[in-house]
Amino acid sequence: MKKITAFLLVFILLLTSCTAAFAAKKKSDPSPTAEPIPQPTLSPDAPEYDKEHPENLSPDQLYAASAILVTQDKGEVIFEKDADAIRYPASMTKILTVLLGILYVDDLQQVVTVSETAVNVPSDSSTMYLKAGEEIKFIDVLYGTMLLSANDGANVIAETVSGDIYNFVSLMNDTAANLGCYNTHFVNPHGYHDDNHVSTARDIAVIAREAMKSDLFREIAGTVSYQLPKTNKNRARSITTKTEYMLTGSEDNPNKYFYEYATGIKTGSHTQSGYCFAGSASKDGVELISVVMFTGKRARWADTIKLMDYGFSQYMSVTPVDIFNMNPITIVTSNYSTSDDLNGKLKLVCSPVGENVHIVSTSSEIQRIAESLTDVFDSDTNIFRIQYTRSFRAPIEAGEEIGYMYYYPQGGDAVQYLLTASRTVEQRENAPRTLEEIVAETYADPNPFPPFGFEMCLILFGPPLVMIGLIILLVRRHKKKRTHKMRAPAPVNRYVK
Repeated sequence: MKKITAFLLVFILLLTSCTAAFAAKKKSDPSPTAEPIPQPTLSPDAPEYDKEHPENLSPDQLYAASAILVTQDKGEVIFEKDADAIRYPASMTKILTVLLGILYVDDLQQVVTVSETAVNVPSDSSTMYLKAGEEIKFIDVLYGTMLLSANDGANVIAETVSGDIYNFVSLMNDTAANLGCYNTHFVNPHGYHDDNHVSTARDIAVIAREAMKSDLFREIAGTVSYQLPKTNKNRARSITTKTEYMLTGSEDNPNKYFYEYATGIKTGSHTQSGYCFAGSASKDGVELISVVMFTGKRARWADTIKLMDYGFSQYMSVTPVDIFNMNPITIVTSNYSTSDDLNGKLKLVCSPVGENVHIVSTSSEIQRIAESLTDVFDSDTNIFRIQYTRSFRAPIEAGEEIGYMYYYPQGGDAVQYLLTASRTVEQRENAPRTLEEIVAETYADPNPFPPFGFEMCLILFGPPLVMIGLIILLVRRHKKKRTHKMRAPAPVNRYVK
C-alpha cells in the first residue's frame, strides 16, 4: 500500500510539473490566433552559394531583406544589403536596453522589486516569468532579459534606470541619436511591435558594436546558460540562450547552425519584423558584427554564418611584428670582414617591448603597409616610425640593439618595438680604429701616462715643431726684407772737369 501511495504522489508531481511547463511554454509562444511570422525565400535567379568560397557572397544569396556586416574595432562596413531600409527591430531593441542598464546602474548586485507595471506585458510576450513584488538581483534581470528575450525583464531595467518606462524610452532615443542612429525611433524598451518602433540594419549594427565595447555586455551576450537564483516568488532555475547559432546541440542531434566563432548576441521576431538577428563573431583576432532583418527562422542563422565567413575571408588581424616580418628591414653594415658571406648585409629582428597590439584590416591593406614599412616617412599612413640607436659599423653581435620601431594606432599612444641584429657581423682585421675605440683604450690603460713611442711623439711634438719652424722661417724672411730696406746706397764717383 505504501508503494502505491508513493507511486501516486510521484505521478501527481510529474503531472503538475508537465502542466506548469506547458503553461509556461504557452505564455512564451506567440498567440495561436496571431498571423504566422513570414519566411522569406531566395530569388529563383540567385546563384547557388558555395560555402567553400565564402568570398564570392552576393546580396541575393541572403534570405534577409536587409543585412550588414561591420568590423568591431573601427565599424568599417564590409558587406551590406539594403541596410538603410526602415524596418522593425523587434527584440534586438533589448541590446540597447541591457547596455543602458549596465551603464546607468552603479550597483548591479542590488536587489530590485518588480512592479505591477513591469509584468504588464502582452500575453504572447517572451518573459522570464517575473511576478509583481518579486525581489531579484538586477544582474540576474540583465541575464534573463538577454538570454530569454524577456519583455518583463526589459521593463524592470527601464524602471530601475529611469524610474519609469516613458523616461527610459526617451533615454534610449537620445542615446541612439548620439550614436548617429538617425533612422531609429523606440517606443518601448523590449521591441514588442508598434508602428513607430523602427530602425535599420545599419543603426542596429552601430548599437550592437557600441554594446560589445562593454566587457560585461560581452560576457552576458556570450553566455549560453545561466543559473537564476531562488527569489521570494520563484524557485532557482537554469535558463538557456535563444541564440541558436551558439548552441552545439547533442551528440545524437548536432546543431547544423552552430558556429564555432560565435560570441553572441540578440534575436528578434514578430509578425511584422520577420525573424531578425544581430550577431557577433571572433576569429584569429578579427571581431565582426552582423545584422539580418526580415529573414527566416532558420535562415537568420544561415545568413549570419554566410556574412561572418565572408568577413573572415576579407579581413585579417596581425601585429606590427607580423607586418615587419612580411618585409623585414635589411641594413648594410660597414667595416665588415672580407670573409662575410653576406657582404655585410644584416636583417633586423622585431620584438615587442611591452604589450603587443593587433591591426585589423584587409589583406591588401596589410600588404601595402608592409611594403611601405621601410619608408619611415610614409605620408599615406604615417603609422610607423623607425629610429636607429647605433651606427651600422661592424662589429655587431647577434641580438645587439640596433634601434626601435614605433607603431601609432589611431587615437592611441605609440607602441614600442625593439629592433635587434639577427646575426653577428665580424670586423675586418685592418679596420681603422674609431674615436670611440681610441678613447676606450686610453681609459682602459692602467698607465696614467701614454706610451711615448714614435707615433705618440709624432702626434705630440710634430705639430708644435712644424709651427715653430714656420714661425722661424717667417721671422727670418721678415728680417731679411727689413735689412734690405735699411742698407745705405753705394757711393757714386763724381769727376769734376
